[in-house]
Amino acid sequence: MTFLLHPSSGAQLPPLSLHSLGRTDIEWVPTLLIVVALVLYLWGVVRVRRLSPRHPWKTWRTLSFVGGLAVTFVSVELVVGAYDDVLFYDHMIQHLLLIMLAAGLFALGSPIYLCWRATTGRAHELVTKALRSAPARFFGNPLVAFLLYAVVIPIAHLTTFYNYTLENEQVHDLEHLLFLVVGYLFWRPVVGYEPGPKLHPAMRMVYLAAAVPVDTFTGLALASSRYEPFSYYFTIHRSWGPSLVADIHAGGVIMWVLGDTLMLLAMVPVAIYWLHYEERRAVRVDRELDAMLPANRGGPDLGELA
Repeated sequence: MTFLLHPSSGAQLPPLSLHSLGRTDIEWVPTLLIVVALVLYLWGVVRVRRLSPRHPWKTWRTLSFVGGLAVTFVSVELVVGAYDDVLFYDHMIQHLLLIMLAAGLFALGSPIYLCWRATTGRAHELVTKALRSAPARFFGNPLVAFLLYAVVIPIAHLTTFYNYTLENEQVHDLEHLLFLVVGYLFWRPVVGYEPGPKLHPAMRMVYLAAAVPVDTFTGLALASSRYEPFSYYFTIHRSWGPSLVADIHAGGVIMWVLGDTLMLLAMVPVAIYWLHYEERRAVRVDRELDAMLPANRGGPDLGELA
């Protein structure tokens, strides 16, 4: 069997197959961050339960946040993370898992709202002040979040920045964190649970639809490449798997097709919420009209005036 010498870690990687699904790439920094995030979140859940026993933290929010941490762990430290410096298409799967799935689950978990509810006294005042600060309002603006997503995705995959992340492991880790943060900011207006501007359901649909071309453009640019754009891959001398250009094409197709599919799937719950929103609005309007009718019942009948 032919093995690959991984330049960054010195570990020999076998060809990616079903037999290598159990391979890991455990690093202490990502592991520590994941564990700390889990402990702090669960501590916050316990605090909210003690402070507001009648209004405990929703279980589905906790499961969403824990699920986001699980997806992050799988994409960074299990088999996906083990081959992310070797195969471009694997790297693309990793990025989609982080920015589309894990970040979306974090947004559903509402960690900022949890922090606000779990604190008291001076700490609560500081959290409230931070949420009302100019930076918080700036990054909480849906337009800013959308622009960050629209800029980060192509720059991270179509410029020399991507090659630099492959050559520098610390920058690579920071890139993962960047995807999680930008993805979290992007999905917050769609989820709409945390403090900040709220989008009408129709605008949430427009917001998601406008993001589809970002993934499409990036994916098509990669899928149509006629050469290997990243010099790093020439240094690893991989003797198995797809050719360098075929690898780039596969990654582009994954970004294009899978990225667009995930974005379209996210529109389904938004469309359902929009439908329920309009139904509730119609019921509220009917009640308001019904409340106005008794005031006119004591007046003369129009038929009698004819």
